[in-house]
Amino acid sequence: MRKLTDWLLVFFVAVAVALPVFADDDDNVIDEVVWVVGDEAIYKSEVEEQYRQMQYDGQRIDGDPYCVIPEQLAVQKLFLHQAKLDTITVPDATVFQQVEARINYLIANIGSKEKMEEYFKKPVTEIREELASLIRDQGTVQEVQRTLVKDLKITPAEVRKFYNQLPVDSIPYIPMQVEVQIITLNPKVPQQEIDNVKARLRDFSEQVNKGERDFSTLAVLYSEDRGSAMMGGELGFMSKSSLVPEFANVAFNLNDPKKVSKIVETEYGYHIIQLIEKRGDRINVRHILLRPHVSEKDISDALVRLDSLRTDLVDKKFTFDEVTQYVSQDKDTRNNKGLMVNPQTGNPRFEMGQLPQDVAKVVADMQVGDISKPFVMTDERKNKEVVAIVKLKNRIEGHKANMSDDYQTLKTIVEERKRTEILNDWLAKKQSETYIRIKEGWRNCEFKYDGWIKQ
Repeated sequence: MRKLTDWLLVFFVAVAVALPVFADDDDNVIDEVVWVVGDEAIYKSEVEEQYRQMQYDGQRIDGDPYCVIPEQLAVQKLFLHQAKLDTITVPDATVFQQVEARINYLIANIGSKEKMEEYFKKPVTEIREELASLIRDQGTVQEVQRTLVKDLKITPAEVRKFYNQLPVDSIPYIPMQVEVQIITLNPKVPQQEIDNVKARLRDFSEQVNKGERDFSTLAVLYSEDRGSAMMGGELGFMSKSSLVPEFANVAFNLNDPKKVSKIVETEYGYHIIQLIEKRGDRINVRHILLRPHVSEKDISDALVRLDSLRTDLVDKKFTFDEVTQYVSQDKDTRNNKGLMVNPQTGNPRFEMGQLPQDVAKVVADMQVGDISKPFVMTDERKNKEVVAIVKLKNRIEGHKANMSDDYQTLKTIVEERKRTEILNDWLAKKQSETYIRIKEGWRNCEFKYDGWIKQ
């Protein structure tokens, strides 16, 4: 059974930008109300637009769309009504940040702000407003759900009972997983390359400060942060905590939109920044990012250094655990003996498809305890090449789940089932307390949830 939360997530993802709830002007006919939930109406045009959008996005619709989609909308309205009763809201800063991220994503994929407006047949201000409403509703529903299940706790006894009651053919199969330790080196960048990058940024600053070029034009042409470059370097409104500290400290001290900041070094490269606007604890800036590029010789030197280190490790002069914190430049793992942590689960076990692609290719042919030869991989977060060696710490072959090896996986299953049960019980109670009317012709459906049609 598809979980209620997953079902809602699919619904929200499918809706990129909502259309008006009235029929075309040519028809000059008020739109048809097909459902009423409490004091909220669901219009036929809403359902049809949802259907078109889901088809465009390739979303699978499990059943008749004219039954599934209005039910999705009705579930959403029940959660939003509860949010009003409990005065649950989503902070404006969170909404604005996500809106700007979505707008930047759309522009980067469609090609420009003008093309985006042409695609959606509306100005960017209207797109922003509609996205803000969508994101606020999505966040509100999720917050209501979190409130409803906040006291959920699962005991080992409940997990054990769940496992013992499972029929043999229903015990979950756990795919093969691995635990991997990693040491990375950033190839040394020649000082001359760094000086060249800084010189280019100083030249850009001078051109802007003299009024010879627009900052946004230079960002489009030269910034290596391609996501923001498409927006003339604009990042959208961000809180201080959303930015890396070195960048935030300079950006939030800017006061004159006509001036360009000093050069800022971060883990991503070197930046110059221009203020656009401040709103309370949020700021909107443009930036230009340039990265010093390493040569083949720099990469080769790093490979040689790691190859020498690997020889010492294989000869057991010291252990992988011992050397990691002194050598590795991967700040996410070096204080954890190099052990990689799966961001999807929070634990060190990875299915092969969850590992970074470059690491997975190397690990695939290794035995437990093996240390790889040095290889070049892309740090996707920073979009730069690094050199690495990995050790296969553990491999857990694919198997049917058991209590000793897979307790956390089983606990997660029990938690999710209990969570779904709590939300479904709440939904049934909410249905019974709410006025619901479904128009004739829209009632003959196999709904996911009972309780919509009252006898």
